[in-house]
Amino acid sequence: MSLIFRILFIIAGAVTALFVTRDALNFTIIQTFVAILLVTAILGIGSLWSLRRKT
Repeated sequence: MSLIFRILFIIAGAVTALFVTRDALNFTIIQTFVAILLVTAILGIGSLWSLRRKT
C-alpha cells in the first residue's frame, strides 16, 4: 500500500512542480490536492471502463 502512495505522490509532485516551485510554502498542500485529484480520476476512469465492458 505504501508503494502505491509513493508512486502516486511522485507523479503528483511532478505535476505540481510544473505549476508551483518546490520551495513554496504551500507545495505539500497543493501536491496532496493533486494526488487526491489523481486518485479521483483513476477511480472514475476505472468505473467508466467497467461500465463500457459490461455493455
